Amino acid sequence: MDKQIIIYSTPTCHFCQLTKEFLKENNVEFTDYNVAEDMEKRQEMVEKSGQMGVPVIFIGEDMFVGFDKDKLSEAIGL
Repeated sequence: MDKQIIIYSTPTCHFCQLTKEFLKENNVEFTDYNVAEDMEKRQEMVEKSGQMGVPVIFIGEDMFVGFDKDKLSEAIGL
């Protein structure tokens, strides 16, 4: 997997936790930004996605909102 994976999440978001657990279980590296604490990254997330809800996941240029195991699996080649 050569695409960079970025997740914008909050610590209390159940779907954020599911997303991160899924990626870890499949040994997929990702960068996680806690938008509950990092206002700069929150603003970046909103500007890039138009979303206030989390998780917002970028796999390369592709954006996903929410946890969809099938779509994520396909996007990362599992």
